[in-house]
Amino acid sequence: MPMPSFDTLLLLGLVGALGVTYLVLAPAALMAWLHWRWHVMGKVERLLSYGLVFLLFPGLILLSPFVNLRPAGRHGAP
Repeated sequence: MPMPSFDTLLLLGLVGALGVTYLVLAPAALMAWLHWRWHVMGKVERLLSYGLVFLLFPGLILLSPFVNLRPAGRHGAP
């Protein structure tokens, strides 16, 4: 079997990098941003954030089983 050309390998690497960015890195950054800014966002920032949620929805679905956004409980409570 012949070795794929450099252009083919470059294209596969670029598609893989873009896929990882779209499905993992950008949604993780968006989740962190939303968690950090949720209670202090202005109207425009909230609108842009919701637009990014719509754009990055497939990645957010993939990462959602690994995220726990429940508030921390009180320590020492019975």
